[in-house]
Amino acid sequence: MTTLASNAPAQPTPSRVRATDARSNAHRSPSGDETERTLASRFIILMLCLTVALSTLAFGTVHSWSLAIFYMGAGAVVVAWAADAWRSRRLRVSRNVLQLPLAALILLGLVQLLPLGTGGAGAALPLESARTISFDPYATRFVLIQLVALFIYFAAALSFIDSQKRLRLVVRTIIIFAFALSVVSMILFFISPDRVFGIREMKQSQGFGPFINRHHFAAYMELALALPLGLLFSGALAGERRPLYIFAAALMGISIILTNSRGGMVSLVAEIMFLVMVSGVGLRQRGDKERGTAEGSRLRGALKRAVIGFAIIIALFTGVLFFGGESALNRLVGTVNAEDPTTGRMHFWRGTLGIIRDHPVVGVGLGGFSAAYSKYDTSNGKLFRLEQAHNDYLQTLSDAGLVGAALGLFFIVALFRMSFRRMQSNSSFRRGVALGALSGCFALLVHSFFDFTLHTTANALLFLLLAALATINGRVEHTSRRRSTSSSSRRPPPPDATKETPALEQDGETSVAAQT
Repeated sequence: MTTLASNAPAQPTPSRVRATDARSNAHRSPSGDETERTLASRFIILMLCLTVALSTLAFGTVHSWSLAIFYMGAGAVVVAWAADAWRSRRLRVSRNVLQLPLAALILLGLVQLLPLGTGGAGAALPLESARTISFDPYATRFVLIQLVALFIYFAAALSFIDSQKRLRLVVRTIIIFAFALSVVSMILFFISPDRVFGIREMKQSQGFGPFINRHHFAAYMELALALPLGLLFSGALAGERRPLYIFAAALMGISIILTNSRGGMVSLVAEIMFLVMVSGVGLRQRGDKERGTAEGSRLRGALKRAVIGFAIIIALFTGVLFFGGESALNRLVGTVNAEDPTTGRMHFWRGTLGIIRDHPVVGVGLGGFSAAYSKYDTSNGKLFRLEQAHNDYLQTLSDAGLVGAALGLFFIVALFRMSFRRMQSNSSFRRGVALGALSGCFALLVHSFFDFTLHTTANALLFLLLAALATINGRVEHTSRRRSTSSSSRRPPPPDATKETPALEQDGETSVAAQT
């Protein structure tokens, strides 16, 4: 008996087992098992949610004081990111290709600040030796700081929204905040329509809610509205939750129409039509292949979705009449108001085309549009000083040239390509988030033909956050499954799960963790 006992393998003590598990958990890879959750990583998720709300309430973050707070928040995210890397001994970095055009745009802005110009900056700088490509180097530096801050938030979202729990938290935060914002903004609109958020009276613009420009409020709601609609169209909501999401989406849609923004109304209709088409093609493609759905059934489903989309549009515009917003519908079908300085877009665009013609390669510098436009303004600036082109595509060409346009096109193509892949997920919630986030981005891209919506920091942040939600890899689908597997009898995962994970992460979009 003594010999047998001495030859038996020693059983590890509970403390030794816990120490071994802790060491193994600290070195798990994000592309494999779940990584360690540090306090710093939780702080980053909190900062993302808070920044979405606070940047909106601070009048869209277009003033110096609010931008300073926005930049300090980005700095806090960087510090927390470093603390997370030190605590977990791994630096979390996403390989998502959408980061590349943003980084390249920042590099282009730095090049525009080099003294390589031929007199373009003469109007902004009195020194001949300090001429740059940018017509307004000060504005270019200002835009670069803003781009770097947005890039930090975007990269942090891609790297730290790494579980379905965190994905749900961010999505629900956006929906709840946007719903509350739409309700409060509509109430204040009926109480004091001439004041921004019932506080600030504007003389040269028409605000709505916390936004100085009513068109930008409409663009913000287009982004947020897409998330509940995407979850509804994908069938990801249980029966008792569906009426709540329908009610929230309805009020957000009505608030868009009440802004009197024709670009917002057109984008809203385009968003719903996009949801109808993509939910029929993108979400059903995989299921149809597996079940062998008949052609007639697919046609009936497409017709049903088209009827639902048309009914949503009718319901929204009917709701506007119920709330007393006849002026919004009158403006949609009426004539242009000459007293509104945002309606002379054709005049603005002709001048912008002149800038593009004379500076086609790298443009006049990020933020240099206003300094360059005065030369091409046929009214000689007598009416007002134009800050934006009221068309983000034309202004991208004027500020960054063909190089910037190529970067923007790469971003859009990659966004749609990756989002459609995420819509093939087995998780209905993941499909709904990808569908809704892509639809919101599509609506803002449509609205950008008529306004400069992405030049408002709050809108740019939400747009990038939705782009991240639409393209985050398969980690957000399998974390809960790994937890339940490890906490139960430690059974091996189903064959489908082990086969699907590499397929979701094989395109270089997975988050990597470099050991420090």
